[in-house]
Amino acid sequence: MTIAEVCKRCGITPDTLRYYERVGLIPPVAKTASGIRNYTETDVNWVGFAMCMRRAGLSVETLAKYVALFRQGDATLAARKRLLEEQRALLAVRVAEQQKVLARLDAKIANYEAKCVVWEREHLRHSDD
Repeated sequence: MTIAEVCKRCGITPDTLRYYERVGLIPPVAKTASGIRNYTETDVNWVGFAMCMRRAGLSVETLAKYVALFRQGDATLAARKRLLEEQRALLAVRVAEQQKVLARLDAKIANYEAKCVVWEREHLRHSDD
């Protein structure tokens, strides 16, 4: 699969895809005899994984460390699991913080809605005149 096809499928730019490979967010991609990247389904899965983990808040360094550990094989299973558990705990804290922000916004919006109802009752009454 070409870089253009992967980019279209994943919704990223070629520069981003090349960056992911250069900094180790995805394993190296095989190249054709002429030096053109030839992506497999496994490569595309790695791109999706990297995008997901970045959205989850993993730093470039942390994700590159995970990929490096993965490439070392099953001897790193415990280290990879520990890394993911640590990142999950950090994400859970951020989600809880965002839930508090969301609740506060909901309360603020409800307050405005209540004020709108009162204003409408006072100013937009039906008149039989």
